[in-house]
Amino acid sequence: MKNLWQQTRSFPPVVRLLMANQFAINLAFYMLMPYLAAHLADGLGLAAWAVGLVLGVRNFSQQGMFLIGGTIADRLGYKIPIMTGCLLRTVGFGLLGWVDNLPALIAASAATGFAGALFNPAVRAYLAVEADERRVDAFAAFNVFYQAGMLLGPLLGLTLLTVDFRLVCTISAALFAGLTLLQWRALPVRHAETTDDSRESVRAQWRTVVANRPFVLFSAAMIGSYVLTFQVYLAVPLAATDALGAEGTTATSVLFVVSAAVAVSGQLRLTGWAKQRWSPQQALVRGLAAMGLAFLPLVLAPRSSSSAVLAGLVVAVVLLAAGAAVVYPFEMDTVVTLSGNRLVATHYGLYNTVSGLGITVGNLVTGALWDFARRHDALWLPWTALTLTGLACAASVAVLARAGQLTAPASPPVPA
Repeated sequence: MKNLWQQTRSFPPVVRLLMANQFAINLAFYMLMPYLAAHLADGLGLAAWAVGLVLGVRNFSQQGMFLIGGTIADRLGYKIPIMTGCLLRTVGFGLLGWVDNLPALIAASAATGFAGALFNPAVRAYLAVEADERRVDAFAAFNVFYQAGMLLGPLLGLTLLTVDFRLVCTISAALFAGLTLLQWRALPVRHAETTDDSRESVRAQWRTVVANRPFVLFSAAMIGSYVLTFQVYLAVPLAATDALGAEGTTATSVLFVVSAAVAVSGQLRLTGWAKQRWSPQQALVRGLAAMGLAFLPLVLAPRSSSSAVLAGLVVAVVLLAAGAAVVYPFEMDTVVTLSGNRLVATHYGLYNTVSGLGITVGNLVTGALWDFARRHDALWLPWTALTLTGLACAASVAVLARAGQLTAPASPPVPA
């Protein structure tokens, strides 16, 4: 914690504000979202399809709109979408606790999703610009605050839930309202480095980003890492329930806490260690390989032994979190590098959209493999597929690195 405090203080005030802002965003988000499905089904009595629709709208309005959010940030500056996103979350989270009809719930869910699409690319682009040469260190510290919000949010939400779900929504909305006010007062106006980009049409912006072949290839190569990371919410709970029955829910909660705790406690040490020994490309490749190999113990664990499965899940979660902690700051820095410091938020927006679509497809495939494996008593199959996904992802990035595709692009010619 002392290292985190010293590292954070070494950055400019704007960077520190963005880190604190992200901690509060995640705290407010995760104190509500894990319990929303239960509120919709049990508290409001909605049918399962309606619960899925409300949650699906939130996911689509965020993942599908990241490109829009990044484009807005590059055209209007970073402050406006960050503030607007927090204001939308204020309204959306407030409504989720006080409305009970499906159209209003869908509207509130869409607002909360689009809010994330607005401020996520803008925050990362703003952080990259302000941190400048210290981007890797800044993103490492940023991820600590990000993960700390994810860790503490559900615990705070669970405490407030003993009173009422409406209280959870009200406190969450109040936090976002306070963030909106704080950003209005303290966050400086900041525009993209290249002001000429704001004069281009939106279509021209998108053509510029899509035509960036190294960036597109890197985005595609990294899809697997997001599929692996999401297994804390999909394959890990399924395996815990399969092995432990009713106690699987408790085990899943503990594993989630372990995952976040590894990221919070180990991020700065792992980043510093990787920077001293490896190039950014080597850190990416080895971190991705570790993420894939995290699932190998579950390939070997006998299904008949619940203790062996639980031990394999603990090892998997720890290695997955450690590998992701190594990858994240170098991954975010690579996106900026490949953008050539031009249309950074739009690049982040497209990157997040691609990864979001990859998560959706990856979850469908993983779920189908899990069902098939259970029917045929072959639970080694999904874990093997996930291991190979991580190794394929690492190999793809290694190929791009050897081909020189992960270095800064040549500066575009300047008109006379």
